[in-house]
Amino acid sequence: MLNNLRFATAIHILILLEKNPEVWMSSEYIAGSINVNPVVVRKEIKNLKALGYIQSKEGKGGGAKLATDAEKITLAAIYRSVSEDQKGKLNSPNPACPVGRQINEHLTDLYEEINRKTEEVLGQYTLENYSKQFK
Repeated sequence: MLNNLRFATAIHILILLEKNPEVWMSSEYIAGSINVNPVVVRKEIKNLKALGYIQSKEGKGGGAKLATDAEKITLAAIYRSVSEDQKGKLNSPNPACPVGRQINEHLTDLYEEINRKTEEVLGQYTLENYSKQFK
């Protein structure tokens, strides 16, 4: 669901890169902006690189840059790439309880509806148009 720290981290990284297209941005610099450990940033950069959103270069003068036009990246696609499957996050209730034996099924339906609505809203934004609000 949307209270996903990875989503916030990925968006932050991508906006920094979109705003600085000529700069190979280091994970240390990005981590300083987000106020997290550079290891967290490097892990997310690896994911974003695997998706083709960014390119990275190791060593002195290295860092990360966007590899795809910001207008082609939707916030919904970013959300999908970092969202965890909620089915694994359910409790193991008592099957003898009338609520317990049904709760996971109904929660799964609710989570799926929330994710559909979230993706519908996020699909209206590209990285390019969303990042315009950052001056």
